[in-house]
Amino acid sequence: MIFQRLLKGEAISFNDPDYFKIRNACNHTRSLLIQLNNETDVEKARALINEIINSQIDESTTILPPFQINYGKNTKIGKNVFINFDCTFLDLGGITIEDNVMLAPKVCLLSEGHPISVQDRQTLTVGKIHIKQNAWIGANATILQGVTIGKNSIVAAGSVVLKNVPDNTIVGGIPAKIIKPI
Repeated sequence: MIFQRLLKGEAISFNDPDYFKIRNACNHTRSLLIQLNNETDVEKARALINEIINSQIDESTTILPPFQINYGKNTKIGKNVFINFDCTFLDLGGITIEDNVMLAPKVCLLSEGHPISVQDRQTLTVGKIHIKQNAWIGANATILQGVTIGKNSIVAAGSVVLKNVPDNTIVGGIPAKIIKPI
């Protein structure tokens, strides 16, 4: 199935005969997001999030709408996670958020991209994003495909993270560079 191929890191051409399955799944998720982002009842919103990601988020986890995610089923969220307003996830490549992670407003987790070459650009490339325990991602930060954010680390607001961040480290800038150890 095309979704397993993506999780294995396979690049998928827009001309792939199964690509329509991605479009259809993302359209279904979008319809659920419209409901989620207009829901005021916390329990109903939690049920919609569970449906979108196809698993139960722990009661200690908070996701504040508006929230955007293109697929949902390739996102795993731990306990005591806080996801603030206006976060965007592209999760076809897989996103794992461990326990006690905090995401500030407008954080983007983008496990998907495209090749640089013009001839290949109509191809979806993927790489898993892994945010380890106790990480804090500042407002408007963007984490790109294939990146792991280390345990206890901090990504400064407005940063663009292209490379793995070691445990117990503060990074910042565009592209993000190590500022100091914690």
